[in-house]
Amino acid sequence: MSAIEQGRIRTGDNTSAEKLRWLTPAAGAMAYPFLLDAFHLAVSPTSGEMSTARLVLAALCLFAATAAPLLGLACAWRLTRAAPSSFELRARRLAYVTIAAPPLFVLTGVGLGLLHIRVSDELVWVMGWLAAGLYVLLGSEQERPAKSAAIAPSITRWRVVHGVAAAVILLYVAFHLTNHLLGLLGPEVHAAVMKVGRTVYRSSVIEPILVALMLFQVAVGMRLAWRWSALPADAFRVFQIGSGMYLAAFIVTHLNSAFVSARAVHHLDTNWAWASGAPTGLIHDAWSIRLVPHYALGVFFVLAHLASGLRGVLIAHGVATAVANRIWATGLAAAGLIALAIMSGLCGARI
Repeated sequence: MSAIEQGRIRTGDNTSAEKLRWLTPAAGAMAYPFLLDAFHLAVSPTSGEMSTARLVLAALCLFAATAAPLLGLACAWRLTRAAPSSFELRARRLAYVTIAAPPLFVLTGVGLGLLHIRVSDELVWVMGWLAAGLYVLLGSEQERPAKSAAIAPSITRWRVVHGVAAAVILLYVAFHLTNHLLGLLGPEVHAAVMKVGRTVYRSSVIEPILVALMLFQVAVGMRLAWRWSALPADAFRVFQIGSGMYLAAFIVTHLNSAFVSARAVHHLDTNWAWASGAPTGLIHDAWSIRLVPHYALGVFFVLAHLASGLRGVLIAHGVATAVANRIWATGLAAAGLIALAIMSGLCGARI
């Protein structure tokens, strides 16, 4: 093991200061809604033109909010070690959870609305992360027995099933993302293509199967993430776990928003107007601005997670690691561009 690797996995003596340092991702998650508030304040209409300073402030706030999950990824990687203490393992898993802050904040807001609980979602949000932080801090200092990095046969089987189910879902994801990309041509084009697609994926046979597959992926993915989060991992594995954590929260949140809130409770059509926050729009609405990082990272992570899975398959089938890594990096770059294009369309850009 190199000196760099030894330095990365040795997290110190878990002093009070050390413990608080590893809770930085939770602090970042707590700050997430307030970064969105600052963005909304900066872009709120005024009597005159928006100044350059306000534009820069707005851009920085939105960038910081969207990049918040990276803090959780970095901390999860830094906390990787062969025999973590109870505290270190809890802190690592909490870091993974913070990656999913954008969809979890949407779920908090929608959930409180559905339950008719008239409490600030930001208050609930902060209290929830404080409780999670206290849970981590109460972990003992005792070292856990080292676990073998070898994968149990049952876990291997679940990985295969997870991959096969993902290949099936990919058909829907490819259509759905393409449909959203066509929003750059206008809502009418998006609606026309969606109408054709709905004859298939909203049929009485396909839709229940698709929803069941989505929930199955969440359950299996969480099982795999729980297993892998306790083991030493390189940056590629950490990214795969983290992106999977985001997707699990995103799927649950999106199903709740679309099926429960929109379709079942409020009887709304989940069309372009619903997704883009019409008539106010995603950018200028104080509540809907949370959907910008939520959607953008959802698109990015679903494609990046698939790229991570593809990398593993390629290496397992004899492809050189360097080649697989380049394919993975290309996939991430493409995911970022597609996410940017889709969000540009949802925020009003047209070509």
